[in-house]
This record gives sequence, structure tokens and C-alpha cells, in this order.
Amino acid sequence: MTSSPLPPMQYRFLGRSGLKVSVISLGGWLTHGGHTGDEIALQTMKRAFDFGVNFFDSAEGYAAGRAEILLGKAIKQFGWEREDLVISTKLYWGERPDGSKGINDVGLSRKHILGGMRKSLQRLQLDYVDLIYAHRPDRYTPMEEVVRAFNYLISSGQALYWGTSEWSSEEIADAWGVANRLNLVGPLMEQPEYNMLKRDRFEREYEPLFRKWGTGTTVFSPLRRGILTGKYDKGVPEDSRAAKEGGWFKDEISGPQGLITIERVKKLKTVADKLNCSRAQLALAWTIADPNVSSAIIGATSVEQIDENIAALSVVDKLTPEVMAEIDAILENKPKADTWRYD
Repeated sequence: MTSSPLPPMQYRFLGRSGLKVSVISLGGWLTHGGHTGDEIALQTMKRAFDFGVNFFDSAEGYAAGRAEILLGKAIKQFGWEREDLVISTKLYWGERPDGSKGINDVGLSRKHILGGMRKSLQRLQLDYVDLIYAHRPDRYTPMEEVVRAFNYLISSGQALYWGTSEWSSEEIADAWGVANRLNLVGPLMEQPEYNMLKRDRFEREYEPLFRKWGTGTTVFSPLRRGILTGKYDKGVPEDSRAAKEGGWFKDEISGPQGLITIERVKKLKTVADKLNCSRAQLALAWTIADPNVSSAIIGATSVEQIDENIAALSVVDKLTPEVMAEIDAILENKPKADTWRYD
């Protein structure tokens, strides 16, 4: 654990709403109900809450619903006050406990949105969630059906705000157009991947969303699945996710471009050393330094990881323009200026 006292948590408004979320939040993707034992997962959630994290993220598709069950268990077991929490879940990939899927268990049809929400609330043991996301765009379902269904969740008290995850700027603009035409609520927030290595969509494509609709963001993978921690400096460890899962992630690290990326990540250690922090803390601080990031979602397999990530808050103020320029020079991936218009 971190030996020095951890800095106080910071909170930001979620987009143009009046809802405040912790700038660091805890998610259950690949950990809760999955790769991490239940007791350790519960400990990490409690540790995060004790240090000011109020936003916990889940999804119906995480570990076939087990992540939601574990989050609901934590809320009950630790006796947390519901009004102190911001709970989110996401709908798209419905999956039954036995791993099967019904014909309408996937997508954003009105049937799945309403049925999926009912099942999620049962697993979470909650009357409502604060945030509900369309986990991916559904190009088979008319946008009006999607917008109306999420608005029904809000009007019926099952969710307070709705948003999107990994939607394009055009799709989000389309949803807003439909919502405005029907005098309904548009998507408040987007949950994209954003980190030092994946910047273009967030910084370039989404910029008009921030200006026009005040879109909030709850970004995931600020450490780029561990790459930015230095974990893969010497190859792919046998006990790593890349080794166990294989596929595109392992290829990304081991392929020609991946090897170039790893060499650049190694050079970030010089910057981290000068700031007296780890590369993980540097990467997380860099992500939340962007004012358009409402909250950065971390994952954790130990209490110690919670401590290290929260300590990144003390690094943000050290990211001067000179330091940011040095990082840009090392990574060579700063997006080029572009103009996106929504008329």
C-alpha cells in the first residue's frame, strides 16, 4: 500500500448535469465475478468507497450478470447509503447464467432495454440506477425506438440519466436530434476508451459533443489494459491477461506496431521518475487531467491497486504544459486538429 497519506478524492459534474461523480471510479469489467475472487472484489470496493469513490460501474454483460450481483452484495453488506452512491450499468449484451442468449437478449430493442433493465435491477437489488448506458450502438433498431425506450426508464424511475458507450459522434448527434424532435431527454454521457495510447476519438471526434451538448464522459481503460504500467516491457508474462486471453490483445502487444508502442512506453519511465510516481499513476493522472473527463474508471484485483490509483490524484497538478509536451514527444500520437460539424 501507499505509505504516505492518500490525497482527497476530487469530484466533477457529469457533463452539464448537476450530478457529481468521483474523478476516479471503480468498474467490474473482467474483475468482479470474473478474474478476481469475490472476497477480494468486495475488499477493493470497500477500500475505494472509504477513500471517496462514489461511482461504481457495471454492465449486464460483465461475467454474465455476476458483476452486478457482486456490486449489489457490496452495497447491502457494507450498509452504504444509497444517496451516497452513483451506480451505473449497461444494456446490450444480455446473457443468461448458463451462458445462453435468447433471440431478443442482444441489442437495443425496446423489449431488451425494458427486460434487461428489470433483470439488472434484480441482480443489483436496487430500485433504480443513476446511470444507464447503451453499451454499443444497435444499427438494426431505429434510433427513435432506442431513445423512447431509454426515456421510459427515466420517466418510470428505473434510471436517472441515460447515455452511450463507444458510440460514434454521428450516432450520438443522431440520438440528440431524435430526442429534441420528440421533446425527450438526450444522452447525457458517453463511456469511451481513453488513455495516452488511444486519443483520437475522444480529443478530436467528440470535441463538438462537449461544446454543443455538454456531454459528460466516464472513460474506461486509462491504463490501456496494463500496457501503460510497464507490465509488458519485457514481453508477455505468463500470468498476464494478454497471455491468458490471447487474441487481438496479445497480437497488439507482440506485433510490429505493438513493439514500437512498448518502446515508447518504456521512455515514459523517465517522466514518471522525475515526478516521483509510477507509470500507472502518470497515465491515470494524464487521463483525468483532461477537463472533459468526468470520471476515469479503473479496475482492481487488490486493495493495493486501489491505493496506488488514488495516489495518482497528487500527480495531476505536476502535469505542466512542459511535461505534457514531453509526453507528446515520446508517444508521437497527438491527434491532428480537425473540424467536425453538427448542423
